[in-house]
Amino acid sequence: QVHLVESGGGLVQAGQSLRLSCAASGRTDRIVAMGWFRQAPGKEREFVATMRWSGGSTYYADSVKGRFTISREKAKYTVNLQMNSLRPEDTAVYYCYAQPLGSDYKLWGQGTQVTVSS
Repeated sequence: QVHLVESGGGLVQAGQSLRLSCAASGRTDRIVAMGWFRQAPGKEREFVATMRWSGGSTYYADSVKGRFTISREKAKYTVNLQMNSLRPEDTAVYYCYAQPLGSDYKLWGQGTQVTVSS
């Protein structure tokens, strides 16, 4: 099994930056992708960004392109999300996920709150 621990959330003003991190432990050799979703109050969980672990290719939601950057520390099985030019609409609980090899499900972290004030 894979265990995910997120860190780095907080309260910032619009236009400022935050960096989230997610460290995986356990059966990390089975991870094929890691990334981030978010869920705002009263809304469904939505995709933010993902990275394929083997080649490092990345994908972003249109709403965060150009502002957020996903990166990794490969040896540590850690994925980071650098969030710049934050907006109040980015306020949400951010969840890290890992996609195990050969599965159609995701493993989730506990979530970290990001609040952007106007």
